[in-house]
Amino acid sequence: MNLNTSTVQSLRRVFQQAFVVYDIAEPLISFDDTCQAKELRAHMESKRFEVVGIRHEGRVVGYAELRDLKDSVTDAIKRFDDSQVILESMPLADLILKLRNHQRLFVSILGQVGGIVSRTDLQKPPVRMWLFGIVTLIEMRFTRMIERHCLDESWKEYLSAGRIKKSEELLAERIRRNQDLGLLDCLQFSDKVQVIARNEKLRNLTRFESRRKVEEAAKVIEKLRNNLAHSQDIIVNDWEAIVALAERLDIVLEGPPGLDNEGEP
Repeated sequence: MNLNTSTVQSLRRVFQQAFVVYDIAEPLISFDDTCQAKELRAHMESKRFEVVGIRHEGRVVGYAELRDLKDSVTDAIKRFDDSQVILESMPLADLILKLRNHQRLFVSILGQVGGIVSRTDLQKPPVRMWLFGIVTLIEMRFTRMIERHCLDESWKEYLSAGRIKKSEELLAERIRRNQDLGLLDCLQFSDKVQVIARNEKLRNLTRFESRRKVEEAAKVIEKLRNNLAHSQDIIVNDWEAIVALAERLDIVLEGPPGLDNEGEP
């Protein structure tokens, strides 16, 4: 995969514009500030709402959390802080970074708060597809790095005979199915990681200073990929990895300068 300028621009559009807050946010259910706290609390408990919007004269002016609803609704109202309100057009990477410091955020729609998004919403299909795409791109970059710098399948010296045999068996099966692939394409993600980690020249194209660091980072990525593939809870199990990918999205898309876009994954 040659990440030329056109390709990078296309990837940027996909990962920064294809999925936004609007795709995963939920409507913020709201109630008038004149309603009874006891009735509102009972309704929230029945619907398993932790927070609802509060309206004053028809406009949502704040929110109330279930735990704060006691004597009156007006006593429980919390005004929206600017740091809590985001636009529905915010890209997913920016949303994830905002959710580092907030359990939930409120979504402004046409100039008024009308939606809510929380870390739980990151379990939804659009986010899972987005993350899986990033992980796939990282693996493609690994493949390209190995292909470019390990000519004539010299990468084989970094893998055991057993791992090479597994790849050869997979290649034979794919050839039988008329798939046009090479042996490198049949390596598992963990195999490619071993090549990157053990080849000093390749490792120097990443941000990692040692073989151990490469392997540790790759385990985190592979764990996220497996949890995505098997519909596991990625917020409980992979939150730090998700934040790290969001932080480094530009590097995943472009690579560091001066390396012809073949560097740091």
